[in-house]
Amino acid sequence: MIKKYLFFILAIVSVFLNTSCKDSKSKTESTKTEVVDLKEIPEVEESPVETKRELSDFLPKNYVLFDTIYGDLNKDNIEDCVLIIKGTDKSKIITDEYRGKLDRNRRGILVLLNKNNNYELALKNYDCFSSENEEGGVYYAPELYVEIKNNKLFINYAHGRYGYWQYTFRFQNNDLELIGYDASSNHGPVTLTQTSINFLTRKKIVNQNVNENTYDGEEIFEKTESKINRTKLIKLSEIKDFDELEVAED
Repeated sequence: MIKKYLFFILAIVSVFLNTSCKDSKSKTESTKTEVVDLKEIPEVEESPVETKRELSDFLPKNYVLFDTIYGDLNKDNIEDCVLIIKGTDKSKIITDEYRGKLDRNRRGILVLLNKNNNYELALKNYDCFSSENEEGGVYYAPELYVEIKNNKLFINYAHGRYGYWQYTFRFQNNDLELIGYDASSNHGPVTLTQTSINFLTRKKIVNQNVNENTYDGEEIFEKTESKINRTKLIKLSEIKDFDELEVAED
């Protein structure tokens, strides 16, 4: 009787131990963290910024180099480069009755930043400037002159006895933004009006000559100041045509 009783107890203990081991094994397996083989995950490669050593490599198809300007634009004390380019469309070459054959292809601009003796394309605008052979009426057309000075890009138009106007751009926000405009309206040697706009402060200053009939340089100016409405800065890459760019009235 006692043997049967001991056998019964041993059987119950055996069942209990087997059940506990299985539960323990199940819990252990359920808490395991899945290990992922990193070799199976493809790496995402970032597209590198295209750099080139030769300036001519940046010329787009059907364009030629018109002018090259050097200067520091991003304040790293290294000379950057601005290329003025010109289209080569043969249909834009005309024959003028008085001036002969004229190339009326428009001009554009490329801004290249110097990175370790290679260049990166910072911005492009392929046809924002008119041809240098435009019709000037009774006078010659305005002459385009581009320069880099004091970390700024200046786009100048000289119009002889009629005056001049100038756009000042600064490199910021991954573009060249228009921060200033200056102009002089002349009648021969006499200055009629001088206009200066600071787009950062939104201030416009106009000096008006109230002695327009003078011919001896004795201009008398009256100064007026006003605020402009424009709040968003114009980007060079977005200007379609400088000939139609109106900034003085904004």
